[in-house]
Amino acid sequence: MRCVIARFPFDLTKSGVLESMKGVKPEPITGESVIIGRRHYPVKQVGQVITRQDRRDFSAGEVLRAMSRLGFTCRGLPEAAPAHIESPLQRASAMLGTPLSV
Repeated sequence: MRCVIARFPFDLTKSGVLESMKGVKPEPITGESVIIGRRHYPVKQVGQVITRQDRRDFSAGEVLRAMSRLGFTCRGLPEAAPAHIESPLQRASAMLGTPLSV
């Protein structure tokens, strides 16, 4: 399949991507990711390996589109958990601690 990443055309295949990523240790995931084989890789790491370009030269969206068109499972940014909002009474109670039993 022909893809354009960072204004350069690439002929990518699923088997070619699998072969390129074989033996590559995944970096910690902080954003979007791609599942290749049984491993989760950051999108920018995959883009760097398959295109041999600097990560600053392409966007994560370009690689996500290419990988999803090839049939790989892509994950977006993890959703942040909603922050727990305490009332002033709850905050004061937590600061005082639990009452002692007599």
